[in-house]
Amino acid sequence: MTDNEKSKCHAIIHSASVAAGAAGAGLAQIPGSDNAVITPIQVGMILGLSRIFGKSLTEGAALSFLAETVATMLGRTVARTITQLLIGWIPGIGNTVNATTAAGFTEAMGWVVANQFDEERKKQEA
Repeated sequence: MTDNEKSKCHAIIHSASVAAGAAGAGLAQIPGSDNAVITPIQVGMILGLSRIFGKSLTEGAALSFLAETVATMLGRTVARTITQLLIGWIPGIGNTVNATTAAGFTEAMGWVVANQFDEERKKQEA
């Protein structure tokens, strides 16, 4: 990955992470409600990352890619869900925890996806 590509990836991933964190914070007291907002943010992030690496994805393909990536990161998803159920409903604390986990998960997932796109491109060029 070139420095220019890393810079573009960082902008896309960080923006999506901030948006996901805001959604997580705002919807913390309603378990699972943030998924309806965070999923489109993550799909948009994947579509943006795909363009950096010269891939052409539809929204459906990006959603499928998101599902595959989440499946590989299942441990984090489970931990987030358990945390959300235990303290997510507590005003203030739940908002902070939910925002942090949503942003952190989106950031980590973004870099997993970016690195995977980079590896796929390298294989095609070889």
